[in-house]
Amino acid sequence: MIPRHRHETYLRRLLNQFPVVGLVGARQVGKTTLARSLAASAPGPVTFFDLEDPADLARLADPRLALESLTGLVVIDEVQHSEGLFALLRVLVDRPGNQTRFLILGSADPKLLRQSSESLAGRIAYHELPPLAVDETGADAMGRLWVRGGFPRSFLAEDEDQSWAWRSAFLRTFLARDLPQLGIAVPATTMRRLWTMAAHYHGNRLNAAELARSLGVSAPTVNSYLDALVDALVVRKLTPWFENLRKRQVKAPKVYLTDTGLMHALLRIRSESALLGHPKCGASWEGFAMQEAVRVLSVDWEDCYYWATHRGAEIDLLVFEGSRRIGLEFKRTSAPRMTRSMHSALGDLKLDRIFVLFPGDTRFRLHERVDAVGLTQACRDGLL
Repeated sequence: MIPRHRHETYLRRLLNQFPVVGLVGARQVGKTTLARSLAASAPGPVTFFDLEDPADLARLADPRLALESLTGLVVIDEVQHSEGLFALLRVLVDRPGNQTRFLILGSADPKLLRQSSESLAGRIAYHELPPLAVDETGADAMGRLWVRGGFPRSFLAEDEDQSWAWRSAFLRTFLARDLPQLGIAVPATTMRRLWTMAAHYHGNRLNAAELARSLGVSAPTVNSYLDALVDALVVRKLTPWFENLRKRQVKAPKVYLTDTGLMHALLRIRSESALLGHPKCGASWEGFAMQEAVRVLSVDWEDCYYWATHRGAEIDLLVFEGSRRIGLEFKRTSAPRMTRSMHSALGDLKLDRIFVLFPGDTRFRLHERVDAVGLTQACRDGLL
């Protein structure tokens, strides 16, 4: 097991502030392991419920009777299987002098769970657990993390074959069992085709009409299917940013898979040597480096955008940090340089800084407001 101290510390802080904390993340990303690690150091009693365990479901046949006498920390895993619990939790946490804390775990986006948790407004905070990151695996394992992805069982597999076998099995189970349990009633073969197409689009602007022609459905149907994968936390849409400029700006979102290991499995890329010779190598590295940059900057994905014009100017990632505007470019090259896009973005968007992330462990100046930073150095020392 790889300790996830950063997330554990943050969850502990949230539990001190809120009576209910929601820990969300994709299937098998390590939510239960993290919850048990947190519980091991929790003061007072700890009670676990797993809503996929028939025995625990039987214990919760009368939820109020099962929960109202509990104290300390109560962990409820796979909470999306019981929408009615949210209303009961509001009643329990509003009791005078309540000291019980509830940690609920779910395999769906907070926006999806929020449809059932409106009664907990002001009482609940959410935290999304992503796949493993470089600060957890170590910079020496960065190449393995990129190729295998950050799902713990894939990353920790004894060799590439076992990692590949785990990811292949995960894809089958996720499509056949997990998506239907989230209420997504789309045939597994159709969703697999769409997910694979999304892997080919990774790092590119979404063209729903093109995907619709390939699948034989309408563009709105493609968007709804893709939103289902977003809600399941395996695909991310990066929103375009619009500025009041005299330039035509791109309005379509970009598509990224949230884990490069799953992307490689969908594209049938079995090893690092195969990845390095694949046409999607650069896009894969861009998505991997972008995940790390967002973590290093400690910003939310909701505050992240990309910017592009129809004349070709583009910034891969635009981040707002308070009043500062920061642009990031991701270049899988040993010698990054200034581009016309960067000059355009500095002027049009009035950026404070641009960071160009590339594979390496050095840092040098490209322009008075542009630094090239090796990803290894950025993960170790930060960007700002």
